[in-house]
Amino acid sequence: MCVALAVVHALTPDAHVGVLYSCQVALGISPGEGAAARWGITALAVVAGAHVAVFAFHALRARGARNRHRTVLDMIGRRTPALRATVIEHPATAAYCLPGRHPRIVVSRGAVERLSDAELGAVVEHERAHIAGRHHLVLAAVHGFATVFGPLPLARHLLRQMPLLLEMAADDRTLRRYPHGVLAAALIEMASGQPAPRGALSAAGPTAVIRLQRILRPGPAAHPAARWVTLAASAALPVFPLALAC
Repeated sequence: MCVALAVVHALTPDAHVGVLYSCQVALGISPGEGAAARWGITALAVVAGAHVAVFAFHALRARGARNRHRTVLDMIGRRTPALRATVIEHPATAAYCLPGRHPRIVVSRGAVERLSDAELGAVVEHERAHIAGRHHLVLAAVHGFATVFGPLPLARHLLRQMPLLLEMAADDRTLRRYPHGVLAAALIEMASGQPAPRGALSAAGPTAVIRLQRILRPGPAAHPAARWVTLAASAALPVFPLALAC
Protein backbone atom coordinates (compact mmCIF):
# COMPACT_ATOMS: atom_id res chain seq x y z
CA MET A 1 0.00 0.00 0.00
CA CYS A 2 2.90 2.36 0.76
CA VAL A 3 4.28 1.78 -2.75
CA ALA A 4 0.86 2.43 -4.28
CA LEU A 5 0.49 5.61 -2.22
CA ALA A 6 3.92 6.76 -3.34
CA VAL A 7 2.88 6.30 -6.98
CA VAL A 8 -0.31 8.28 -6.41
CA HIS A 9 1.64 11.07 -4.73
CA ALA A 10 4.13 11.15 -7.60
CA LEU A 11 1.21 11.72 -9.95
CA THR A 12 -0.50 14.28 -7.70
CA PRO A 13 2.23 15.87 -5.55
CA ASP A 14 -0.02 18.72 -4.39
CA ALA A 15 -2.77 16.46 -3.04
CA HIS A 16 -2.36 16.30 0.75
CA VAL A 17 -4.81 13.45 1.25
CA GLY A 18 -4.96 12.12 4.84
CA VAL A 19 -3.17 8.75 4.66
CA LEU A 20 -1.04 9.90 1.75
CA TYR A 21 0.21 12.97 3.60
CA SER A 22 0.90 10.92 6.74
CA CYS A 23 3.08 8.48 4.77
CA GLN A 24 4.91 11.42 3.23
CA VAL A 25 5.69 12.89 6.63
CA ALA A 26 6.67 9.50 8.06
CA LEU A 27 9.25 9.12 5.29
CA GLY A 28 10.67 12.56 6.09
CA ILE A 29 9.38 14.08 2.87
CA SER A 30 7.81 17.44 3.71
CA PRO A 31 6.27 19.80 1.18
CA GLY A 32 8.66 22.49 0.05
CA GLU A 33 11.76 20.71 1.35
CA GLY A 34 13.50 19.48 -1.77
CA ALA A 35 16.58 18.14 0.04
CA ALA A 36 14.51 16.18 2.56
CA ALA A 37 12.41 14.75 -0.23
CA ARG A 38 15.46 13.61 -2.14
CA TRP A 39 17.02 12.03 0.96
CA GLY A 40 13.76 10.29 1.84
CA ILE A 41 13.34 8.87 -1.65
CA THR A 42 17.00 7.84 -1.72
CA ALA A 43 16.69 6.04 1.62
CA LEU A 44 13.54 4.27 0.44
CA ALA A 45 15.25 3.19 -2.78
CA VAL A 46 18.32 1.91 -0.88
CA VAL A 47 16.19 -0.16 1.51
CA ALA A 48 14.08 -1.58 -1.31
CA GLY A 49 17.18 -2.36 -3.38
CA ALA A 50 18.89 -4.04 -0.43
CA HIS A 51 15.81 -6.16 0.18
CA VAL A 52 15.67 -7.30 -3.45
CA ALA A 53 19.41 -8.02 -3.50
CA VAL A 54 19.34 -10.07 -0.29
CA PHE A 55 16.27 -11.95 -1.47
CA ALA A 56 18.08 -12.83 -4.69
CA PHE A 57 21.15 -13.93 -2.71
CA HIS A 58 19.17 -16.31 -0.48
CA ALA A 59 17.12 -17.63 -3.42
CA LEU A 60 20.20 -18.30 -5.57
CA ARG A 61 22.14 -19.88 -2.72
CA ALA A 62 19.28 -22.26 -1.95
CA ARG A 63 18.90 -22.99 -5.65
CA GLY A 64 22.59 -23.91 -5.90
CA ALA A 65 22.28 -26.25 -2.94
CA ARG A 66 19.22 -27.91 -4.50
CA ASN A 67 20.99 -28.35 -7.84
CA ARG A 68 23.97 -30.02 -6.17
CA HIS A 69 21.70 -32.30 -4.18
CA ARG A 70 19.65 -33.09 -7.30
CA THR A 71 22.82 -34.25 -9.02
CA VAL A 72 23.50 -36.64 -6.17
CA LEU A 73 19.93 -37.94 -6.31
CA ASP A 74 20.34 -38.77 -9.98
CA MET A 75 23.15 -41.13 -8.99
CA ILE A 76 21.79 -42.75 -5.82
CA GLY A 77 18.01 -42.35 -6.07
CA ARG A 78 15.44 -44.52 -7.81
CA ARG A 79 12.43 -42.92 -9.44
CA THR A 80 9.15 -44.55 -8.43
CA PRO A 81 6.28 -43.68 -10.80
CA ALA A 82 3.65 -45.00 -8.39
CA LEU A 83 4.69 -42.45 -5.77
CA ARG A 84 5.87 -39.84 -8.26
CA ALA A 85 8.88 -39.52 -5.99
CA THR A 86 12.54 -40.51 -5.77
CA VAL A 87 13.32 -43.25 -3.24
CA ILE A 88 16.75 -43.33 -1.61
CA GLU A 89 18.17 -46.30 0.27
CA HIS A 90 18.29 -45.06 3.84
CA PRO A 91 16.87 -46.73 6.96
CA ALA A 92 15.65 -43.48 8.55
CA THR A 93 12.06 -42.36 8.11
CA ALA A 94 12.43 -39.18 6.09
CA ALA A 95 10.84 -37.23 3.26
CA TYR A 96 11.48 -33.83 1.76
CA CYS A 97 11.13 -31.94 -1.48
CA LEU A 98 13.48 -30.01 -3.71
CA PRO A 99 11.33 -27.19 -5.13
CA GLY A 100 12.21 -25.02 -8.07
CA ARG A 101 12.21 -25.40 -11.85
CA HIS A 102 12.87 -29.16 -11.70
CA PRO A 103 11.15 -30.21 -8.46
CA ARG A 104 11.76 -33.52 -6.76
CA ILE A 105 10.05 -35.30 -3.90
CA VAL A 106 12.43 -37.57 -2.00
CA VAL A 107 11.33 -40.43 0.27
CA SER A 108 13.63 -42.75 2.18
CA ARG A 109 13.39 -46.52 2.06
CA GLY A 110 12.63 -46.46 5.79
CA ALA A 111 9.55 -44.32 5.19
CA VAL A 112 8.33 -46.63 2.42
CA GLU A 113 8.64 -49.66 4.71
CA ARG A 114 7.18 -48.12 7.90
CA LEU A 115 4.29 -46.08 6.54
CA SER A 116 1.06 -47.45 5.16
CA ASP A 117 0.03 -46.60 1.61
CA ALA A 118 -2.34 -43.89 2.83
CA GLU A 119 0.24 -42.40 5.18
CA LEU A 120 2.89 -42.40 2.47
CA GLY A 121 0.44 -40.76 0.09
CA ALA A 122 -0.26 -38.05 2.67
CA VAL A 123 3.47 -37.38 3.11
CA VAL A 124 4.00 -37.09 -0.65
CA GLU A 125 0.95 -34.83 -0.96
CA HIS A 126 2.36 -32.61 1.81
CA GLU A 127 5.61 -32.20 -0.11
CA ARG A 128 3.70 -31.57 -3.32
CA ALA A 129 1.85 -28.75 -1.52
CA HIS A 130 5.20 -27.10 -0.71
CA ILE A 131 6.17 -27.24 -4.37
CA ALA A 132 2.81 -26.01 -5.68
CA GLY A 133 2.77 -23.14 -3.17
CA ARG A 134 6.36 -22.10 -4.04
CA HIS A 135 7.11 -21.96 -0.35
CA HIS A 136 10.84 -21.79 -1.02
CA LEU A 137 10.37 -18.30 -2.46
CA VAL A 138 8.42 -17.24 0.61
CA LEU A 139 11.26 -18.46 2.84
CA ALA A 140 13.82 -16.62 0.72
CA ALA A 141 11.78 -13.42 1.05
CA VAL A 142 11.53 -13.90 4.81
CA HIS A 143 15.28 -14.43 5.13
CA GLY A 144 15.87 -11.35 3.01
CA PHE A 145 13.54 -9.26 5.16
CA ALA A 146 15.19 -10.56 8.35
CA THR A 147 18.65 -9.74 7.00
CA VAL A 148 17.77 -6.15 6.08
CA PHE A 149 15.55 -5.44 9.10
CA GLY A 150 17.26 -7.77 11.58
CA PRO A 151 17.07 -5.41 14.60
CA LEU A 152 13.29 -5.17 14.33
CA PRO A 153 11.31 -7.60 16.53
CA LEU A 154 8.94 -8.16 13.59
CA ALA A 155 11.79 -9.54 11.46
CA ARG A 156 12.90 -11.99 14.15
CA HIS A 157 9.34 -13.07 14.83
CA LEU A 158 8.64 -13.56 11.13
CA LEU A 159 11.77 -15.67 10.73
CA ARG A 160 10.66 -17.94 13.58
CA GLN A 161 7.01 -18.28 12.66
CA MET A 162 6.93 -18.43 8.85
CA PRO A 163 8.30 -22.00 8.55
CA LEU A 164 5.53 -23.19 10.87
CA LEU A 165 2.88 -21.30 8.91
CA LEU A 166 4.09 -22.84 5.65
CA GLU A 167 3.96 -26.32 7.19
CA MET A 168 0.40 -25.61 8.32
CA ALA A 169 -0.52 -24.45 4.82
CA ALA A 170 0.87 -27.69 3.38
CA ASP A 171 -1.03 -29.66 6.02
CA ASP A 172 -4.27 -27.93 5.07
CA ARG A 173 -3.81 -28.81 1.42
CA THR A 174 -3.04 -32.43 2.34
CA LEU A 175 -6.19 -32.67 4.46
CA ARG A 176 -8.28 -31.97 1.37
CA ARG A 177 -7.43 -35.49 0.17
CA TYR A 178 -6.53 -37.44 3.31
CA PRO A 179 -8.23 -37.86 6.72
CA HIS A 180 -6.83 -36.11 9.77
CA GLY A 181 -5.89 -39.41 11.42
CA VAL A 182 -3.83 -40.54 8.43
CA LEU A 183 -1.81 -37.32 8.31
CA ALA A 184 -1.32 -37.34 12.08
CA ALA A 185 -0.05 -40.92 12.05
CA ALA A 186 2.32 -40.12 9.19
CA LEU A 187 3.62 -37.05 11.01
CA ILE A 188 4.35 -39.10 14.14
CA GLU A 189 6.38 -41.57 12.10
CA MET A 190 8.19 -38.81 10.20
CA ALA A 191 9.08 -36.85 13.34
CA SER A 192 12.03 -39.17 13.99
CA GLY A 193 13.45 -38.74 10.48
CA GLN A 194 16.68 -37.11 9.40
CA PRO A 195 16.83 -33.33 8.81
CA ALA A 196 16.42 -32.19 5.22
CA PRO A 197 19.42 -30.88 3.32
CA ARG A 198 19.93 -27.17 2.70
CA GLY A 199 17.47 -25.75 0.20
CA ALA A 200 14.89 -28.49 0.80
CA LEU A 201 11.56 -28.46 2.64
CA SER A 202 10.89 -31.34 5.01
CA ALA A 203 7.64 -32.96 6.14
CA ALA A 204 8.76 -33.02 9.78
CA GLY A 205 10.86 -30.95 12.10
CA PRO A 206 10.76 -29.05 15.41
CA THR A 207 7.24 -27.82 14.61
CA ALA A 208 5.81 -31.35 14.48
CA VAL A 209 4.18 -31.19 17.94
CA ILE A 210 2.32 -27.95 17.19
CA ARG A 211 1.19 -29.26 13.83
CA LEU A 212 0.07 -32.55 15.35
CA GLN A 213 -2.08 -30.76 17.92
CA ARG A 214 -3.62 -28.64 15.19
CA ILE A 215 -4.36 -31.66 12.98
CA LEU A 216 -5.97 -33.68 15.77
CA ARG A 217 -7.94 -30.73 17.19
CA PRO A 218 -8.87 -28.63 14.18
CA GLY A 219 -10.63 -25.34 14.70
CA PRO A 220 -13.98 -24.44 13.17
CA ALA A 221 -14.00 -24.58 9.40
CA ALA A 222 -14.05 -21.25 7.61
CA HIS A 223 -17.18 -20.28 5.71
CA PRO A 224 -16.85 -21.04 1.97
CA ALA A 225 -17.42 -17.37 1.20
CA ALA A 226 -14.45 -16.31 3.35
CA ARG A 227 -11.96 -17.23 0.64
CA TRP A 228 -13.74 -15.15 -1.97
CA VAL A 229 -14.04 -12.20 0.40
CA THR A 230 -10.29 -12.39 1.06
CA LEU A 231 -9.49 -12.55 -2.65
CA ALA A 232 -11.80 -9.62 -3.37
CA ALA A 233 -10.20 -7.55 -0.60
CA SER A 234 -6.73 -8.35 -1.93
CA ALA A 235 -7.75 -7.32 -5.44
CA ALA A 236 -9.30 -4.08 -4.18
CA LEU A 237 -6.30 -3.11 -2.06
CA PRO A 238 -4.28 -1.51 -4.92
CA VAL A 239 -7.35 0.53 -5.89
CA PHE A 240 -7.72 1.95 -2.38
CA PRO A 241 -4.99 4.64 -2.71
CA LEU A 242 -6.49 5.80 -6.01
CA ALA A 243 -9.85 6.16 -4.33
CA LEU A 244 -8.25 8.31 -1.62
CA ALA A 245 -6.69 10.59 -4.20
CA CYS A 246 -9.94 11.11 -6.11
